[in-house]
Amino acid sequence: MSNGCPTVRWISLLVVAAFLSGLSLQRTTVQAAFHADKKMSPDLFRATRAANRNERIRVIIQFKGNANEAVSAEIERQGGRIKSKLANLETQVVELSAGAIETLAERSEVAFIAPDRTNISFGHISATSGADAARATNATNTNGLDGTGIGIAVLDSGIDTNHKSFLDRSNNLRVIASRDFTGEGRTDDPYGHGTHVASIAGGNGRIANSNYIGIAPNSNLINLRVLGATGSGNISTVLRALDWVMENHAAYNIRVVNMSLGAPAVDSYQNDPICRAVRRLVDEGIVVVAAAGNNGILPNGQKIYGQVHSPGNEPSALTVGAANTFGTTNRGDDAITSFSSRGPTRSGWVDTLGVKHYDHLIKPDIVAPGNKLIYAEAADNYLVTNNPALDAGVSPVDERRMMYLSGTSMAAPVAAGAAALLLQANPALTPNMVKALLMYSAQPIAGANVLEQGAGEINIEGAVRLARSIRADLRNAEMGVPLLITKFPPVPRTSIGGHSFPWAQGLVFKQGYATGIDLITRYQGIYALGVLVSDTAVSTEGTIGNEALPSIEGLLVRDQPTFTDGVLVREGLLLSDGTPLGGGFTFLESGLLGDGVLVSDGVLVSDGVLVSDSVLNRDSFAQAMSATNKGEPTTAVRVNVDNGKDCLNY
Repeated sequence: MSNGCPTVRWISLLVVAAFLSGLSLQRTTVQAAFHADKKMSPDLFRATRAANRNERIRVIIQFKGNANEAVSAEIERQGGRIKSKLANLETQVVELSAGAIETLAERSEVAFIAPDRTNISFGHISATSGADAARATNATNTNGLDGTGIGIAVLDSGIDTNHKSFLDRSNNLRVIASRDFTGEGRTDDPYGHGTHVASIAGGNGRIANSNYIGIAPNSNLINLRVLGATGSGNISTVLRALDWVMENHAAYNIRVVNMSLGAPAVDSYQNDPICRAVRRLVDEGIVVVAAAGNNGILPNGQKIYGQVHSPGNEPSALTVGAANTFGTTNRGDDAITSFSSRGPTRSGWVDTLGVKHYDHLIKPDIVAPGNKLIYAEAADNYLVTNNPALDAGVSPVDERRMMYLSGTSMAAPVAAGAAALLLQANPALTPNMVKALLMYSAQPIAGANVLEQGAGEINIEGAVRLARSIRADLRNAEMGVPLLITKFPPVPRTSIGGHSFPWAQGLVFKQGYATGIDLITRYQGIYALGVLVSDTAVSTEGTIGNEALPSIEGLLVRDQPTFTDGVLVREGLLLSDGTPLGGGFTFLESGLLGDGVLVSDGVLVSDGVLVSDSVLNRDSFAQAMSATNKGEPTTAVRVNVDNGKDCLNY
């Protein structure tokens, strides 16, 4: 792929109007009898109506506070069985008859009921991501930033703790806790996905002379196994793991959670049980990183929009798409992978008239390398057994083997490791600040729009420079107070692999973006704990005001945040020309909400297709797994063969 900016064609007004119209409120086929006040997910409602009344269904019940004895008695009276009580999340996993679910939804104590959907895994990095540069230029000790002391919880298929990648320099295991939530009674990794993910975030540099070092190589890893031996699991399993994190995060200093998995994003983030659990963790000060998904193209190669998975549709999560580095450290040739799921988020809620209101949020937030990454291979794992070509040929020794995988699942732990480095550099950063610094310092990729790349490709060097410049005494700070400890802000430009690029110098959120030097020189209201910009409305005067949110019981609305006057807030979507955010070309002029002539979902939009409701089918899962196993074409990746000797100089 050649360097330089590609030719960009203006989007015709006719296509823009059609796209805006297609993104407007859509009439759904929900039965007239269904009303939002039933507090049930639409797919669950359809399932209960189609099923025999005595057919048992496992559901996730979210309560307004913890369930009382009367609710438990009602569940028992209806013949239900409580499978799990997740007190920290005010949620229960319950199995009961189809006929009893609607009755239970009518109780005032119940906030929302959703089905126990299935999750699946998705499928030279320390240099090209900027992590090596951050360690070289910002060292506070001999080895610089390496994640020391920061706990990263990995919710995945387990970790092979016998692999050399998870030792510290003194041969101590850095996987400091392991728990199984699948019921299979094991915490190793028979599937092979979790070991690879964990080593991207926090693998050491012992093997192959540190060519496959993770982003935060001395961080502590917490192994929370939520995917079974064939790579799938249920929402209830993930919720149990998140509840465990809420209970134990202080004991293990868990500051980052990585979720390289996803389920169909059907319910609005305001109701989705995983999204709400993620929000609770973020409000506790934990950065939650989520993979966007691998459904950016149809099996025939057609580009599609609107397939970001849950919990990637949650605004407080750092949602990560995948970039293709083409096997080079130089970032001038980087591009978005075709398989990386694009926004807008198509989760939503249904009103009493049967009209579906989509969330329509810009996602992903950033992208990171995610194509054919070589990292740790779990011994005798399912993926390599069924796809032998995934073994990278680095070593014949089980505990030193490395494998290829591709996908936003691989991009997410790059960002999770980056978050650990930022928190090591400045432990006072809130999750919202970590997210903001990663967006502000990102590299906009020319030719990609914000629904594909968010603010741009991760730039750890720039983000760490920003983190080190920020005050550490901002707890309960007032909006507008000075943010930096330096007289001048960092120069917004980074050079990696001989390529110099400007930062995005802005944030993407909701249906627009914010720019301005105040974002890094003055404290913004959106940086506080418990605040979410997507709970508020954007105005072009640089402030955030109230918005009439859907009347969904159990929704927790935060205090309304504001930006300072030095921040310019705009609606609309951009097609980047590689310059800072706000430059480039208009992709959509007025965001994702239009008032033109209604058209059906599936309308062509420039270079892709908008799909409806983010409901994934069997073909979608197959497409996602194909991306994980095969990746995309790239230049020949040179494999650095291991000599069997541990490298400790990393």
